Parts: sequence; structure tokens; C-alpha cells
Amino acid sequence: MLDALNDTAVEESSIRYDGWRIVAVCFLAATFGWSFGFYGQSLYLAELHRLYGWPTSLISSGTTFFYLFGAVLVVFVSEAVRRFGPRNCLLAGVLAMATATVMIGQVTSSWQLYLADAVLSFGWAGTTLGIITNTPGLWFDHRRGMAISLALNGASFGGIAGVPLMVAAIGYFGFPRAMMVCAAAMLVVMFPAILILVGRPPIRGSHLTEAGATALSASTIRAQAFRDTAFLSVCISFALVLFAQVGFIVHLIAFLDPVIGRAHAATAVALLSAMAVLGRVLFSTVIDRLNQRLASAISFASQAVALMVIIHSQNDIVLIACCAVFGFSVGNVVTLPSLIVQREFDPRSFGVLISLITAINQVTYAFGPGVIGLLRDASGSYALPFYGCIALELVAAVLIMVRGRRTG
Repeated sequence: MLDALNDTAVEESSIRYDGWRIVAVCFLAATFGWSFGFYGQSLYLAELHRLYGWPTSLISSGTTFFYLFGAVLVVFVSEAVRRFGPRNCLLAGVLAMATATVMIGQVTSSWQLYLADAVLSFGWAGTTLGIITNTPGLWFDHRRGMAISLALNGASFGGIAGVPLMVAAIGYFGFPRAMMVCAAAMLVVMFPAILILVGRPPIRGSHLTEAGATALSASTIRAQAFRDTAFLSVCISFALVLFAQVGFIVHLIAFLDPVIGRAHAATAVALLSAMAVLGRVLFSTVIDRLNQRLASAISFASQAVALMVIIHSQNDIVLIACCAVFGFSVGNVVTLPSLIVQREFDPRSFGVLISLITAINQVTYAFGPGVIGLLRDASGSYALPFYGCIALELVAAVLIMVRGRRTG
């Protein structure tokens, strides 16, 4: 048995190992999932407002509904993967995402928008963080951190390449036809990739552990997690940081535009996204060997420092540089919870726990942009809400170091 596990470690390091094909598929899924589900929301808001004159609050409330309903679905991703297999779950997620994308392009009334956002929630659960943290774990034990980090680079790539291509398609085809073209492109790329490259997961060391012990029910795992200090410290700290991170990024152009101009503001956002990719790639090579809680605390603190300088600076170069510093940790804040759960908790619980954390984080950060907007309107500037973000980041940096007393 020991020889078999040692062979597994060598196998995972080989470029010919089948698991790296799974990483490539998950990268593609993340690219489309974040392009249509996350970054695309700003395009949908602008286009629907332009076409129908609907209030911004009406359209953005649909986005909030999308995130909240998606969070409920993400909780059950692990059980769906276990029951139906990763291939079927990925196919279903891609089909739902493509269907919703077409529906959004065809809406003519508000109830249709909410229906499209509901379908989009299924696609989000089946193409983004929930499925991507669960699927590579079926192929990897020793290089799981690197595999998940590389796969999640698709999220940043969706912002760098996906959004400009969607904007170009809308300009050429018009909004309704562009959404159909984007959906068709997703199906043409993803269906063959999933059908050809995603097969039956191998029996890994963690699965041997699971097979040799009585499997716990998902409800039991969740109940135990909410009584576990180590789990709560991870869950709460990352929820606080993502609330601050998503809220800050959504309002970044609005904050920078009057200070350094729209062109430089766009440059800052692009650099932030590029640094998120760079940070995730660099971390992926060493993250399995680091103290991941300490790495998380340092990441949170670096974002707080960058925010403090951003609040008080008027210099173009300094502001863009601080956005780059902030961006370096953006991708890793998404990746690190799964790596901490993998290292510190029972392998049998990994899928359920990471789906639970993902859902809680999504519910939390769904309110980030709105709360920051309200504080900005109430105070007359972004100083107050950004100071609030700094406070959340620093609280999280302390909280993530609390492990509690582990038993067993």
C-alpha cells in the first residue's frame, strides 16, 4: 500500500498524468463561468438599462438574487459530484450557463431577467469555485494545491480576455445575438473537452482513507463544522476579506475616475487582474509547502496596506502600483480556503466543507458592493467604506491564525 501511495506522488508530478487534463478543463470552465457569471453582470446591467431604461436598482437586484440563489446551490455541489460524477456535473453546468446567457439576451421584462438569473445560478454552481475545488481533488492528493490554483487562473483570464471579447461581440452583433454567439462558443469548446478529457477518477490516497472508514453524511459534516473553531476561523475570515475585496473591486473605477481619469483607471483594473494571475501562478509552485494560514494573514494585511495608501494618494503611479499590490493576493484569497481545508480536515469532509465555505462566502460578498455604495453615499466619499474594508482585512488577518483545539 505504501509503495502505491509513493507511486501516486511521482505520478502526479508527471506532465503526462491525466489529472493535468482535468486542470485544463477546469481552467476553461472557470474562464467561461466567470466571464458570463461574474464579469458579465456589469455588461448585462449596462445593456439592459440602455435597451429598456430599467432602473439600475432593478437590474442589480437580479444580480444579488443570482449570487444568493447560487450560494444555496453551491452547498450541494459536493454531493452532486459524488452522486453523478464530475463529467455529468460539468456538462450540466455548461449547459445551464449557456442557456442562461441566451435567455439574458432575449429578456423583455423584469420577471424574465429573474428567471434567467435563476438558471444562471445553476450554471455558476456547475462551472466555478464549487465544482473546480471539488473536481481536481478527485485526481490529486500531493499536488492538489497547485492543481486548484492553476485551474482557478481561468477566473482571472475570464476578466482579462472574456470580457473584451464579449464587448466586441455586442458591438458587432448587438446584445441579443452576441449572447447567442457567446453561448454557442462555450458549448463548442466545453462539451468536446469535457466528453474527451474528463473520465472516471482514479483511486487516490485520500479515497483509500475514505473507503477504509465509515463515510459521514453531508449533514453531519456540516453540523460538526459549525462547532469547530478551526473551521469557523477559516470560514469567517475569508468571508470578511471577500466582502471587502469584491466591494472594493466593483467600486474601483468609480473611485479612480475622478482622481486619475478613466483611461488610467482602466489600466489599474487590468493590472490588478493580471497581478491576480501572477500571484496565483507563483503561489501555486510553493503553496503546498507553506504555512497556509500565515500566508493568508500576510495576504490580508498586504491588501489593507494597499488600501490605506490608495485612500490617501493622488499620484497616478502610486495608485496604479497599489492596485497591483492589492491584486497580487486577489486570486489566492479565492484559492487558499480549499488548501487549508485539505491540510487540516478529514479527507472525507473536503468536498462538503469547501462547498459550504464557498456558499457562505458568496452570500457575504453579494452584499459588499451595495454596502460600500450606501456608505459612500451617506458619507460623501469612499474614505469611510474603504476604511471599513481595511478594518475587515485586519480582523481577518488575526482571526485566520486562530486554530482552536483539534481533537482526534
